[in-house]
Amino acid sequence: MPTTSTFSPTCATIDLTALAYNLSQFRRILVPGCHLAAVVKANAYGHGAVETAKALIRHGVARVAVVSIDEGIALRQAGINAPIIVLGPLFQEQIQDLLAHQLTPVLSDRSVLPALARATALLPIPYPIHIKLDTGMGRLGLAEEELISLIESNGLPASLQLEGLMTHLADTDGERTDYTEEQLVRFNRTLKIIMARGLRIPLIHATNSGGAVRFPRAQFTMVRPGIMLYGYHTLPPSVPAPNLRPVLSLRTCVAQLRIIPAGGSVSYNRTFVAKQPTRIAVLPIGYADGFTRRLSNRGHVLIHGRPAPVVGTVCMDMVMVDVTAIPGVMVGDDVVVIGRQGQEEISANDLAAWADTIPYEVLCGIGPRVPRLYHAS
Repeated sequence: MPTTSTFSPTCATIDLTALAYNLSQFRRILVPGCHLAAVVKANAYGHGAVETAKALIRHGVARVAVVSIDEGIALRQAGINAPIIVLGPLFQEQIQDLLAHQLTPVLSDRSVLPALARATALLPIPYPIHIKLDTGMGRLGLAEEELISLIESNGLPASLQLEGLMTHLADTDGERTDYTEEQLVRFNRTLKIIMARGLRIPLIHATNSGGAVRFPRAQFTMVRPGIMLYGYHTLPPSVPAPNLRPVLSLRTCVAQLRIIPAGGSVSYNRTFVAKQPTRIAVLPIGYADGFTRRLSNRGHVLIHGRPAPVVGTVCMDMVMVDVTAIPGVMVGDDVVVIGRQGQEEISANDLAAWADTIPYEVLCGIGPRVPRLYHAS
């Protein structure tokens, strides 16, 4: 977290009570005996990985998942001792750091296996790894034939313990279910062949938040919840979702007020030209903070509990809004970007709709210079 002054005009507030509530709601949909690895990659989807992981662990989460070695090291350096699964690719140059910080890799490329075997050969006990099977995501993972060949040829070194087998489902939030069903058929087929070889694999996992809700049989022995922990989902309306609470709110304040005359313009490239005298509030937040440039002349913020439309091109550090219709606005007034003010609310879903994206990108995009403030409501 960046060092901040005692006053920051723009900040994100993380409600740890809402986080715990979402965790409890998600646990209600799990089959008995199913474990979870809470996904805290990408700075816990913008919520702050260290504090979020610590809070989840306090509420009984046994392991967390990140995407990179660097993310795992940051958690270790913050004193987090729970198992950490690294979901992303592993490079030979990272193996020593992986072992030094006791991170659990996901093997998705067989070419790194010899180097990993050499590095673990002298360890007193086998080192845990997970293997990823590509069942149709077309991204990371071993092909079905490649994985079966590895197992049947006894190609897994004795210095490594196959703790987990995983895949990633590509379309759990789509309108149709057939592709997900095909992926699960492939995964189960490969799993059956591997188990027939006598291998015991404690952690079998295939799905994220939405998949765990929509496809209970894809839960296996572990699931990887991410976005639902933070209060959002992208399931189609036909699928009942858990009752969730947004964890993050994002606020700024009015930095300056000015009157733009009729014919006057606002911001770069004059994308907004006033048709009448217009009162403009300048806010100290921009695309460097995660308020994407795609919100130029789109969407609104809340001031005095009323919507103030974004006008002009969003700048790196500032955005302008029209407060002509909101009486009494003054410099220093509170501005809600994500969250509730009075009877009005803006969610990451709203920002995503205005920017033609998904709430994941909205939350992950909140920049590192925005301080995160944590509280339990």
